[in-house]
Amino acid sequence: MTFGIIAVSVLFMLIGMAVQYKLKSKFTEYGKLGTSSGLSGSEVAQKMLRDNGIYDVQVTSVPGSLTDHYNPLNKTVNLSAEVYEGRSIAAAAVAAHECGHAVQHATAYSMLMLRSKIVPAVQISSTLSQWVIIAGLGFMGFGGGNPTILLVGIILFAVTTLFSLITLPVEFDASARALTWLQTANITTAPEKEKAKDALKWAALTYVVAALASIAMLVQYILIYQGRSRD
Repeated sequence: MTFGIIAVSVLFMLIGMAVQYKLKSKFTEYGKLGTSSGLSGSEVAQKMLRDNGIYDVQVTSVPGSLTDHYNPLNKTVNLSAEVYEGRSIAAAAVAAHECGHAVQHATAYSMLMLRSKIVPAVQISSTLSQWVIIAGLGFMGFGGGNPTILLVGIILFAVTTLFSLITLPVEFDASARALTWLQTANITTAPEKEKAKDALKWAALTYVVAALASIAMLVQYILIYQGRSRD
């Protein structure tokens, strides 16, 4: 069964690397194509926020590539330099997507609110789960110890899996809001919107792969626990 854990980990690691490679290639491709509006990512973000009646969110530039994110704690849309300054389809898509999260926050989108509520539990579980699981597997490997420690680890890991699942509708909804606004606000033409949609699709797939990997690992741990409990 331990072999199964390794196999699942390697499989999803390879899938994740493939999706990340495709994502970067798509953003490189669409990062070379301008939009009809000619707005920079920061200008797109500012306009989307204003169009949605949001005036208490700041748009900032952060270092790195694909480091774009919305921080609900200090209400900032943080864009990487290439997105903040870029005037491409990729920059517009990412900026609008992150503003989609700001709109979710402003409108108290239920799934975003739920995700925010479980963040403290996730921070604890993500730190402890793997160590507890390793300890549980170790004790079971030496003299067939009690599997209770493994069960605790599984429960902790299940919290992170739940977080991954809740993240999916949050990300899909933010992209849907972004794409609708990009066209209605005349930031992109219909063909440009399709390219923006393609870019955001690959970004969303990274979250899908992460969620599937978490589910697969959780199942593996549960099977180990069930097998030990029968012994």
